[in-house]
Amino acid sequence: MPQCRARPFLKWAGGKTQLLDAFTERIPPELGDGKITRFVEPFVGGGAVYFHFSGLFPFEECHIFDANEELVLAYTVVQRDVDGLIDALSALAGEYLDGDEGERKALYYAVREEFNRGRAGMNFRRYSRAWVPRAAQLLFLNRTCFNGLFRVNSKGGFNVPFGTYANPTILYPEVLRADAERLQNTRIHLGDFSRAGRYVGAGTFVYFDPPYRPLSRTASFTQYSRNAFGDAEQRRLAAFFARCDSRGAKLMLSNSDPRNIDPADNFFDEIYAGFRIERVPARRMINSDAGGRGEINEIIVRNY
Repeated sequence: MPQCRARPFLKWAGGKTQLLDAFTERIPPELGDGKITRFVEPFVGGGAVYFHFSGLFPFEECHIFDANEELVLAYTVVQRDVDGLIDALSALAGEYLDGDEGERKALYYAVREEFNRGRAGMNFRRYSRAWVPRAAQLLFLNRTCFNGLFRVNSKGGFNVPFGTYANPTILYPEVLRADAERLQNTRIHLGDFSRAGRYVGAGTFVYFDPPYRPLSRTASFTQYSRNAFGDAEQRRLAAFFARCDSRGAKLMLSNSDPRNIDPADNFFDEIYAGFRIERVPARRMINSDAGGRGEINEIIVRNY
């Protein structure tokens, strides 16, 4: 039986699986030549790019960051105690799949309530055994909620409603084990993207996947963490991108292209002036209206 390939263990709105080929076509030559030994991703999200590039290239070390405490907790549990996570998630999955639709819905909301209630007493800065059942709850909710969204309110409470699925696959043990193995050479960091700066220098490849700039006022309905990421934050990131460039690292960044809506909107062309900007086709998949999931352009910014 072929070995399972490491890939994202969470459904994640805005994931980059569909753009992996475009990213791979644009890697720096030094990456293929083995001159780059460190990978840094300041906004890891669902991890599609991290798992892809860390599988293609033998990095000596990887550093992944996110400001979302729940996400960092889940990655850490996969890395440190994947068997405990599989056991806890298996118990939830079994109870769910044995129930009828009413029982499944009741279980979903019971788990969601327990997940939100437990947040106040959770220390997200120090690993403990309590992280394992919480990670299992997160994966369970992710696989059984509406549209696989991760959305929180201003207090950090998970508020996605129940999703009606006939027979969802909640547990992928082979994926979790493959991911755990991949994560062994990786440091997982909780915090703002600027914390990645200490790991950026010559011999480093950095991929940036910030929260996308909304294409319209109604496009930003999904909030992944309690911290907003508006235009001021996009400009702060652009300044950080320039600082990383001055340190000799190879950099790639992706974002939405505002010209899809307003051809005169040069926001990213202005804040990344002097860097290489390309527009590539992509299909937006997080719109709940299927009619709003057409092909649009996204931008890729590079310093090489």
